[in-house]
Amino acid sequence: MSLIGETEPQVAADLIKDGTDASFMADVIEASKDTPVIVDFWATWCGPCRQLGPAIEKAVLAAKGKVKLVKVDIDKNPQYAGQLRVQSIPAVFAFVGGRPVDGFMGALPDSQVKQFVDKIAGQAPANESDELLAMAKESLDLGDLGGAAQAYAQVLQADPVNVKALGGLARSYLSGGDAERAREIADMAPAEARDPDLDSVRATLALAQEAPEETTEFEKRLAKDPDDHEARYEIAKALAGRGAWAQASDHLLHIIAADRTWNEDAARKQLITIFEAAGSGSDITRTGRRRLSSILFS
Repeated sequence: MSLIGETEPQVAADLIKDGTDASFMADVIEASKDTPVIVDFWATWCGPCRQLGPAIEKAVLAAKGKVKLVKVDIDKNPQYAGQLRVQSIPAVFAFVGGRPVDGFMGALPDSQVKQFVDKIAGQAPANESDELLAMAKESLDLGDLGGAAQAYAQVLQADPVNVKALGGLARSYLSGGDAERAREIADMAPAEARDPDLDSVRATLALAQEAPEETTEFEKRLAKDPDDHEARYEIAKALAGRGAWAQASDHLLHIIAADRTWNEDAARKQLITIFEAAGSGSDITRTGRRRLSSILFS
């Protein structure tokens, strides 16, 4: 039984089709890179298949183009059923982005079939930019700065204002020691744009720009008077500017513990900038936030 005749013929034909081993690559693998595809492996002699088929068709049509269905008779087309190790039918597989991502075997109640189809319909396949961004992020986290920069640059060729790519590329340059180029890339993003890598680069550059070049006098002052908050603050700025964020945080937290609102919250504001530079998931930020909360709420 099929529902194709009960809806607009052209719409149904676009969403539901009979597949073959010869057309599987085009109908399923390639097509699922644009729209999720559900494959129903069945056979004419299979009673549960006749029960399941209409339920899947109904749910696919109800999804209004967010998912497609390809029905494959395994008696006539055994190749891909064999590759997917189909042991019994009906067997249903969902493909997204050219790969199988979910599935089930046997007939299910109509409500569960609808839940399955709706879940797959909500999974948009990753586009090329998403894949490049994921690859670039992995390379960056592994320290492969050249590979990361190349992948981010590819994304920007297609989308020059992609904020994630701009942030990642800027961070790649900054990690490689080219602060000037990192600033140029970061400045290409809109001022209101927000992205973890972009925020980190901007904060790191700001810390470096604000750092005093010479701290000898401040160190002498602090040695004489541990409560000289200005001297301690300037030393913290110098440490933060060269990336010694943990030591800088210690000095700033010391000031906050002694005088929470010193110099119009200067120490707390500088500490927040360090957290932005280090990233929300870093040990420096997690530890620093716990210590800050303990001070503020004690």
